[in-house]
Amino acid sequence: MGISELRHVNVQGWASPVRMNPLSRELVRAGKLTKSDAVLAEMVSRHCDTSMERILQAEGLADEDDLLRAHARRFSTQRLSTEEVAKASLVEIGLDPRVLLKHGAMVLEGQGGKPVIASGSPDSLETLRQIMPNGLRRAHAVVAPRRALQDRVANEHRDHLRLMAETRVAESESCRTWGGTFGRCLRFTLAMIATVAALAIAFPVAVFGVFALWACFTLLVSAGMKTAAFVAHMAHDTDREEVPQNPKAPLPKVSILVPLFRETEIAHALIARLSRLTYPKCLLDVILVLEEEDELTQQTLAEIDLPPWVRPVVVPDGKPRTKPRAMNYALDFCQGDIIGIFDAEDAPDPDQITVVARKFQQVPNDVACLQGVLDYYNPRQNWLARCFTIEYATWFRVMLPGMARLGLAIPLGGTTLYFRRNVLESIGGWDAHNVTEDADLGFRLARHGYRTEMVNTVTEEEANCRPWPWIKQRSRWLKGYMTTYMVHMRRPRLLYRQLGPRKFWGFQAHFVSALSQFVLAPFLWSFWLVLLGLPHPLDPVLSRATLTAIGSLFLMVEALNITVHLIAVSGRKHRHLMAWAPSIHFYAPLGAIAAYKALYELVLKPFYWDKTTHGLSITAGGKRTSDGGFDLAGVKLEPSHEGL
Repeated sequence: MGISELRHVNVQGWASPVRMNPLSRELVRAGKLTKSDAVLAEMVSRHCDTSMERILQAEGLADEDDLLRAHARRFSTQRLSTEEVAKASLVEIGLDPRVLLKHGAMVLEGQGGKPVIASGSPDSLETLRQIMPNGLRRAHAVVAPRRALQDRVANEHRDHLRLMAETRVAESESCRTWGGTFGRCLRFTLAMIATVAALAIAFPVAVFGVFALWACFTLLVSAGMKTAAFVAHMAHDTDREEVPQNPKAPLPKVSILVPLFRETEIAHALIARLSRLTYPKCLLDVILVLEEEDELTQQTLAEIDLPPWVRPVVVPDGKPRTKPRAMNYALDFCQGDIIGIFDAEDAPDPDQITVVARKFQQVPNDVACLQGVLDYYNPRQNWLARCFTIEYATWFRVMLPGMARLGLAIPLGGTTLYFRRNVLESIGGWDAHNVTEDADLGFRLARHGYRTEMVNTVTEEEANCRPWPWIKQRSRWLKGYMTTYMVHMRRPRLLYRQLGPRKFWGFQAHFVSALSQFVLAPFLWSFWLVLLGLPHPLDPVLSRATLTAIGSLFLMVEALNITVHLIAVSGRKHRHLMAWAPSIHFYAPLGAIAAYKALYELVLKPFYWDKTTHGLSITAGGKRTSDGGFDLAGVKLEPSHEGL
C-alpha cells in the first residue's frame, strides 16, 4: 500500500505513535513536505526495505533536488550540481568502478585539493567507506545527483566497464574464445560435410539408416522425458501460489532490467504495462537498457515522462552487440537485492513481483532463481500465433514444472526471470557471447550448486506471428542451444561431478534430443511413406514389418504430443486452442528450417544476434500515426491484455 492509498485510511487510531525520520523532518521544516505525508511515509517504511528518500521520490512527494538540499542541510555539507560533477577532478582510489556504480558514488578533488566522497545519499555511504583505502574512510562527504555520478564513473571507465561486460563469465564457462578459431572451425565443418557427402554417395542406404535410427532413438528419449515430466506435473497440485496474507518480513528492493533495441513502436505500451505493477514503487527499480548506437529509441524515451522508478542506462557500443552483454553492463547500475528480466513486449501479472519477493523469502537460500510462466496475448491473430501459444503453454505449464519436480536442471526462459543478486554476481552474470544466455545461465547455476524453481505467475508477450521472423528467432535459440551444449561439455567428467547423475543425464537427454529432433526431422517424416504404403529408402535393409513398427512408434509419439498439448491448453484461458493442437505437427517444418539456419550461423556467425522483431501484432491491428508510431486504438487485444 502506498501513501496515496493510506490517505484514504483512518490512521488516527494506530496503536504506536509514529516518529518522523530526520530527512522527513528536514523537508517538513523547509516546507517541502506536509507533516501528515511524512507520517504516512514512515508507515510505508515499516513494510519496505528501502530508504526514506526512495519512498518520498517514488510517491512524488519530493524530487531529487529537494532531497539533495535536505541532505546538505542535515549534514552541513556541499551539494554539487550535475555540471560540477562533470567538471570536478577525479581521485583514483583503485576500486573496481563497478563498485562505485553500484553505490552511486565516487571520490572527487574538493577544496584545497582534499578528496571528498560524492554520493547521492549520505545514508548509504557506510558500506562503501568500509572497502575504501584507509586514508579515505573518513573523507568528507558531499551530495550530488546519483545519475550524474554514475554517468561520470561510466565515462571515466568506459573501456574497462565495456570489457567487463564482455568477459564477466569465467573463460572456462564461456564461448567467447571461439572467435579466434573461426578458420579451424570452418575447415573442420567443410571436411565433415565433404565426408558425409562422400559416404552418402558411396553408401546412401547406410548413411540414411544411421541418421534415421539416431532420429528414432532421440525420439524415444524425448518421449520418455516428456512422459516423465508430464506425470510429475500431473501428480502435483498446480493451483496458483498465494501470497501470505500477513507477511512480517519487509519487502525487498527489486531491480528489473528491460533490454531495448530499436523498440520505438512499443515504448509507450511498455511503460503502461510496467505502471500496472502493484509492487510498492519505492522498492521498484526499472532500468531500460539501451544500446549507444540506438539513438532512435533513446529519442523516443526522452519524449516520454518516465516515472521516478524508471530510468535508462546506455550501454557503450562494443562487440558482440547482444542482450546478455547489455545486461552485464546494466547490472552494476541496479539498486535491488533481486534482479528481474522483462522483454520489451512483456505484460506481467500486476502482482507478479510481490509473489516473487515473498517466494524468495520462503524458499531455501540455494534457490537462486525463480522462473515465471510465459504466455502470449495475441494467440487469435493467425495459425502461427496459435501454434506458438500451444507450444509455450506446453513448455512453461507442463514441461518445465515437471522437470523441476523431477530434480533436473532446467534451461531458463529469457524473461520473467528473477535472481538473487549476490548469486548472479558471484557466477559472473550472463555469457555475453552466448545468444541463448538464459539456457546457459540455468545450467551454470546448477553447476555451482544452485536451484531454479518455477513460480506460478504469468507474463504475457507477443507471439511471433510471421514465418520468417519466427524462423530467425528460433534459429537464434537453437544456435544458442548448440553453443550451450558444447560449452558445458568441454569437460564432461567435471560437469558430471558438478551436476550429479540425475542432472547430468537430464542435461544430455534434453539437449541431444531437442537438437537432433529439429535437425533430423526429415528422416522421421520419411516414415509417413511406410504408413501410407509407399516405398521407403530403408526397404533394402529392413523388413516391412520393422518399418511399420517404427512408423507406428512415430504415430504413438505424435499422439503423446497431442495429448500433452491438449492438457496444456485445457484451462479456461486457452481452451479455444484445443481444436488447433493436432495441427502443430505441420508447425514443425519451420523448426527444421531454423535448425539448418542455426547450423550455418554456428560456423560462420556464432555470436550474431538475430534480433526478434516486436510489435507485429500492433502493426497488424493498429494505424500508423503522423509521427511514425502506431495508434493502439485499432488493436484487438485479448481480454487479459486490455489493461493497455
